[in-house]
Amino acid sequence: MTTQQMPSTTTRGNTGQPPGHPDSPIADQYALGKAGEAAAVRWYEEMGCRLLGARVQCRAGELDAIMLDADGTVVFIEVKTRRSGEYGGAEAVTAKKLATMRRCAAEWLSRHPETGQRPVRFDVVDVRFDGAAFTARRYEGVDDGAC
Repeated sequence: MTTQQMPSTTTRGNTGQPPGHPDSPIADQYALGKAGEAAAVRWYEEMGCRLLGARVQCRAGELDAIMLDADGTVVFIEVKTRRSGEYGGAEAVTAKKLATMRRCAAEWLSRHPETGQRPVRFDVVDVRFDGAAFTARRYEGVDDGAC
């Protein structure tokens, strides 16, 4: 498990607008999730990984990020972004979510034969945003969910 402080990329604040409004809390949560995913991708890139895909849609769901590690491993990443530890982060990745990630990964690999017979890994990144900066904790090689 690795933890790192990351610079903030965005914050919008809770405006109290009705749902559906671009500045509503729902839109704010969506923006927070996207910013957390972008921060996690930058962190992996700083560690020498190369982005293969972000927010990849599959029949079974979505993969937040797919990276190629420096050792040649294809890494499928689930990012959980929160403002606090109140609602859990990585713990929200259940065995069911991991099974969905595996189905999506199999579909993605079948659509990208150029990746060859590389090893694969499933990571979960728990990102917290304190209003000024992102902090991330990586759970590498998650096999059974509920980090």
